Amino acid sequence: MSTSDQDQSVDTPIPAPDAGAAAETEAEVEAEAEVEVETETEVEDRRLTPRQARRLRIALSSVGMVAMAVVLGLRIASRSSVLVVGVYGLALILCGIVIELSRNGRTRLGSWLLAVGLVAAIGSDWLLIP
Repeated sequence: MSTSDQDQSVDTPIPAPDAGAAAETEAEVEAEAEVEVETETEVEDRRLTPRQARRLRIALSSVGMVAMAVVLGLRIASRSSVLVVGVYGLALILCGIVIELSRNGRTRLGSWLLAVGLVAAIGSDWLLIP
C-alpha cells in the first residue's frame, strides 16, 4: 500500500449503519408483531365459548317459539284452517327440538335446523295458505 492509500483509509472511515434507522426498523417490526398479537387476541375474544353459543341458541329458539305462537294465534283468528295449525305447529315443535339440541351441545345442527325450518315454515305459509 502506498501512503496515499493508507491516508485515505484512515481519513475516510467506513460509514457505520445508522443506529437511529436500525432502532426505528426494530421498533417497526416489534410494533407490527404487537398489532398481529392484538388482532389475534381480539379475534379470540370475539368468539363465543360453547356455553355461550348454547345459551344464545336457546334464547333464539325461545324467541322464535314465541313469535310462531303469536303468528299462529293471529292466523287462526283470521282464518281457521288445519293447514295453518299444521305449519305453525310444526314450527313450534321445531323450535323445541332446537332448544333440546342446544342443551345437549349440538348447536351447529340446531342452527341449521332452525334456519331451514323457519324458512320452510314461512315459505309454506306464503305458498300453501291462501
